[in-house]
Amino acid sequence: MADVSHRPGDIAGHPDAPEMRDRYARMLQTRGVAAVEELVILAGIYAAISAWTVHFSATQPALAISNLVVGIALAVLGLCMSMVPERSQDLNFVVLLMGAWLIVAPWVVGSSPDTGTILSNVITGACVCLFSLTAGGLLMTKRRT
Repeated sequence: MADVSHRPGDIAGHPDAPEMRDRYARMLQTRGVAAVEELVILAGIYAAISAWTVHFSATQPALAISNLVVGIALAVLGLCMSMVPERSQDLNFVVLLMGAWLIVAPWVVGSSPDTGTILSNVITGACVCLFSLTAGGLLMTKRRT
């Protein structure tokens, strides 16, 4: 009878072992980028609901709609980028522009914004810009190595 027992443990002799090692290493390199992009998702969700949490939806409906649209777009982009971080370097620029829009939107869209509205948008936009720049920087350093 033939010996069909499987030896546990070592798969070094498997023909796909080097490819599996390389794929696992690439996946681990982009894990930090995916974590930053997940923060973009949270910032997008907050931007979408900020008009109702900071209570400026009744006084500035145009800014509320702007924040809702930009927040949903940020959350969707963050989700897409966290799923495939190695392909998301070009989308980081779009996220950066959306963060900049959140910063200037109270003055462009809003009519005489109050302090809470300004602080909410500026802090959220600055965080989105920071997350985008951080993720882009991490991706650039990973590509160099």
